[in-house]
Amino acid sequence: MDAQNLITKIKDRRESLRKSERKVADFVVDNAAAVLTMRIMDVAAHADVSEPTVVRFCRALDFDGFQSFKLQLAQHLGANSSYSQFSVDDSDTVADLSHKVFDSTIGSLIAVRDELDPVALEAAIVAINQAKRVEFYGFGASGSVASDAQHKFFRLQLSSAAYTDPHIQHMSALSLSESDVIVAISQSGRTKALIQSVELALEAGATVIGLAPQDTPLIKLCTIPIFVNMEEDLQVFTPVSSRIAHLLVIDVLAMGVARQRKDLLKDYLKRINKSLKALRTQKPGAGSGPDLL
Repeated sequence: MDAQNLITKIKDRRESLRKSERKVADFVVDNAAAVLTMRIMDVAAHADVSEPTVVRFCRALDFDGFQSFKLQLAQHLGANSSYSQFSVDDSDTVADLSHKVFDSTIGSLIAVRDELDPVALEAAIVAINQAKRVEFYGFGASGSVASDAQHKFFRLQLSSAAYTDPHIQHMSALSLSESDVIVAISQSGRTKALIQSVELALEAGATVIGLAPQDTPLIKLCTIPIFVNMEEDLQVFTPVSSRIAHLLVIDVLAMGVARQRKDLLKDYLKRINKSLKALRTQKPGAGSGPDLL
């Protein structure tokens, strides 16, 4: 297991732990840095459990004992000390705000990257490459990701579309076949209209690739689930990091498909780039005539 995923692993497994072990889990999550300087008896005392309970907690997380757990925890904190979720203070300058937003986003993206399943990504790339038709579904911020995905994949000479209206999604889903692929994008994994569209697509025989948090209703339906787990306070600010993470996963899929289709795309992309040059102004000194700035 990657060190950066330790806290996430503790949270994911909390409900499967015994009641006394959950006390240890809660204490560690809330006091991760302090735990590094504690002895096993100190953790037991603060969590109000016995020392054997602390050992059982560590073994429940696949560690040999308390020392190996602390080593992994230290690596986790060292990797994430600069890239954590942030809170904005009234005294923050614009420079402070800039650093907090960037650092938090970088940390979130690293966490998502390390949790991505390469087997699921490969399966998704193969499915998209072989699809007769690829459609991207999403609402709100995820709708903009769907639109961006459609733009990327139609350039790879795939029949693609993006739908952000539930009625259009439903109608489109009903027209799919076994040779078609849906990519369902959701930051919550719980949007009812999107789940209904996915159910219709599955009934039609389509393959459904899901980009959503693990253990959510949407991701459990998908043929190929790709977990994008983010921790954000949706009441405080727009979920920017989630949108960026989804965009990057789409980029990974697009690059994978492009690699499989490179022989087909070589001349086609050259023609596209040549045609786009005619729509752009020249850089200063790049040619004759006045510069259009």
